Amino acid sequence: MLGALAKKLFGSANDRRLKSYAPRIQAINALEKELEGLSDEALRARTEAFKAEIAAGKSLDDVLEPAFATVREGAKRVLGQRHFDVQLIGGMVLHEGSIAEMRTGEGKTLVATLAVYLNALAGKGVHVVTVNDYLASRDAAWMGRIYRFLGLSVGTIVHGMDDAQRREAYACDITYGTNNEYGFDYLRDNMKYDFGQMVQRGHAFAIVDEVDSILVDEARTPLIISGPLDDRSELYQAVDKIIPLLTPEHYDLDEKQRAVSLSEAGTERIEELLREHELLKSEDLYDAQNATLVHHMNQALRAHKLFTRDKDYIVRNGEVVIIDEFTGRMMPGRRYSEGLHQALEAKESVKIQPENQTLASITFQNYFRLYSKLAGMTGTAATEADEFAEIYNLDVVEIPTNRPVSRLDEDDEVYRTVSEKYAAIIQDIEAASAKGQPSLVGTTSIEKSELLAAELRKAGFKQIDFADPKALGPLFEAARAARPAKTFAVLNARFHEQEAFIVAQAGVPGAITIATNMAGRGTDIQLGGNADMRIGFELEGMEEGEARAAREAAIREEVAAFKARALEAGGLYVIGTERHESRRIDNQLRGRSGRQGDPGRSKFFLSLQDDLMRIFGSDRMDGMLTKLGLQEGEAIVHPWINKAIEKAQSKVEARNFDIRKNILKYDNVMNDQRKVVFEQRREFMGEASVRETIDEMRESVVEDVVARHIPADAYPEQWDTEGLDKEVRRLLNLDLPVVDWAKEEGIADEEMRERLLDAANAAYAARIEKNTSDVMTYVEKQVLLQSLDQLWREHIVTLEHLRQVIGWRGLAQRDPLNEYKSEAFQLFEALIARLREAVTAQLMRVEVVYQRPPEPKLPEMAAHHADPVTGEDEMAAGGSTGLGSPGAAAGGAAMAVGYVPPAQRDPNDPSTWGKVGRNEDCPCGSGKKYKHCHGALA
Repeated sequence: MLGALAKKLFGSANDRRLKSYAPRIQAINALEKELEGLSDEALRARTEAFKAEIAAGKSLDDVLEPAFATVREGAKRVLGQRHFDVQLIGGMVLHEGSIAEMRTGEGKTLVATLAVYLNALAGKGVHVVTVNDYLASRDAAWMGRIYRFLGLSVGTIVHGMDDAQRREAYACDITYGTNNEYGFDYLRDNMKYDFGQMVQRGHAFAIVDEVDSILVDEARTPLIISGPLDDRSELYQAVDKIIPLLTPEHYDLDEKQRAVSLSEAGTERIEELLREHELLKSEDLYDAQNATLVHHMNQALRAHKLFTRDKDYIVRNGEVVIIDEFTGRMMPGRRYSEGLHQALEAKESVKIQPENQTLASITFQNYFRLYSKLAGMTGTAATEADEFAEIYNLDVVEIPTNRPVSRLDEDDEVYRTVSEKYAAIIQDIEAASAKGQPSLVGTTSIEKSELLAAELRKAGFKQIDFADPKALGPLFEAARAARPAKTFAVLNARFHEQEAFIVAQAGVPGAITIATNMAGRGTDIQLGGNADMRIGFELEGMEEGEARAAREAAIREEVAAFKARALEAGGLYVIGTERHESRRIDNQLRGRSGRQGDPGRSKFFLSLQDDLMRIFGSDRMDGMLTKLGLQEGEAIVHPWINKAIEKAQSKVEARNFDIRKNILKYDNVMNDQRKVVFEQRREFMGEASVRETIDEMRESVVEDVVARHIPADAYPEQWDTEGLDKEVRRLLNLDLPVVDWAKEEGIADEEMRERLLDAANAAYAARIEKNTSDVMTYVEKQVLLQSLDQLWREHIVTLEHLRQVIGWRGLAQRDPLNEYKSEAFQLFEALIARLREAVTAQLMRVEVVYQRPPEPKLPEMAAHHADPVTGEDEMAAGGSTGLGSPGAAAGGAAMAVGYVPPAQRDPNDPSTWGKVGRNEDCPCGSGKKYKHCHGALA
């Protein structure tokens, strides 16, 4: 009560923040007349003047007003667009490192130019992040006209560019690109062996477009770079021989849940068997250093006890081929992930194909937290404000609309069954189309959009060929004749360029557009259609002249007439076919209507069989409504239902946030270690010589090896001299009379340590003298970097395996997260010790051939990022980790499509292509991307 009263008296925190910008807006507006009088050259010269002021010590805030005024004037001259006052507020919010929530149609793309220009003046580079390659290219070309006019350089990062092109783009003042490309470039840079090979030049400031989609929705799956793993056939075969020695008392089998695990007796038996085969690295099977071994053991157990030959898989031509559990068909080329397929190959005694290994990975949360300053913009962020504040330390500021919103948001209609709901939706669509009102129909999944499309086809509507924008012809003809078009378009994520055109024309009178997710479409739905896009498509290739000018004028006149008719019909009608589990997604859909003060309406149709309604107790409601006599086809409509549904959505949002937060806690452990490794790696690369580090490593190795074999305060006869001698040979490559030294009277561990270190230093000095200091300096750095990379990759795999099993610690009333932190720290310490040993052992043996060795090459790599909604791998091919791979087989094992290297593909034989990434060049040799060529037919 008191809070509401205070809000009325003093305004909300958001209102107070908006008021604080008023003096700056007045100052910017006061400069407008002065700048209008400048020539283009004089306006452009202001950029260099601003840079000089900043170099002289002024802050970016000191030049904000004149810089914003300059951008506004540049936009007026180049694009014919003038920033509204509310857009100036948005620019200031972005500059301050916050999220600007601006409704759809308020011009977010133009708003970004203000903060981008101002921050680019510092010369550290500004990254603008978009959700797909099309938007990155489009925005860079469109807004780049303003930046170039004002004397700044603009680059674009898209899939398929080589390192030289990427380096050039990152060197620009402003760089546009997708979240995936920025993340992968960061990971690849930290696998390079020379600063000159790196492409990124730092992380100063980034503006994330559709910030909620990228930092919340896509944050559920990490970016992964994978490569082939070293051959581990022997380990798979050794583990496979152990499993048949187990009896039913050694494991718990749950066939219903398709799960199997070792019992207590089984654990003891396995430990005995592993010791016999000399596979156990310590006494306890569940020690952290045995995490990978436990993982292989579990996969072998699943292969033997859950998977049956000729039911779950067959062996054909020496290969294990999966059988689809639903269709019974063979699925050649697909493989179980996480080593399960290799376990099946070991079981069937066929050739074991190498599995893929994660070479590097990072979540979007941890990538974007690298930036010194981060900002974002979207139409819907308020519902996730807590998450942005807690994870990214970002405030959400709601920017007022330029004109009041006049959209009518109607109460939800709730039906008993899905069929009744769809019948009502079709009826509503037909009514809207008949009066010339454009409709946008939102669905929660691609599957449901196809279901609705089928219902529309039954009702006599014809689906527009999505790959051909000219197929909109019948819609325009119907709009001209003021009759229902009886056509509809279904949006999917395959053709971004055509998609933008379809979305842009969704405001034509009578148009019907079905879309799954309206975030990141990058194009406003303008009533009457988008004249500029129509001109671009319809007059493509037409030469300038009177004929073209006349045709342009005719299109603009027609679009204006269409707009008048759409306004008369009530504006854009948004129909939601189901409530999403997040209010934000529903708001994104609703926000497409009511652009810049236009009229519009929105309504959601629900059924008690919808996922959200079903989960929140619709059974009782169904029984109650039947008793009350609700007839078939009747709907319940009441504001209370809306409130109840929103309350249910907020519960789901809170649960999802907790899940993401928990995932991040685990990932933060690896991220802390990743930062240490990457920073140390950069230090090594930046040093002229790592000789001092190598010497320290050698000294540490000697100290460790002596400490392991000569206990403190022990008598010489208690020393493990034979073990010490063996380790000295292995690690230092020295043949020393260690056993004889130990027999000397009065010798102590300290003297033994000094003798070993002196001998090792002398041997290494001789090696340097033999090979020359310059050559050894080069060799030392390469050995150090390559050893660090190899051990870090193995460490990532071990941590992944540890994370899969650490949850069992909860059964012993121990916090799995704390256990994970503790074990991960021990593993990291072991990694450092192994690095010292590996580098020392290699350098004490290295023989240099007197020619400069070839530059070390990065391992063969494939990029992966699973779409959080569909599970499809957005990047090229392959599936190394099974994360989000298409489909899951029996037992919940993810499957990945087999990747065929481009060199092995026959352009004339599509059967040899394997899985081709949507953004790869088409294997047929056309020069087009696969999604625009043969992929368009899929």
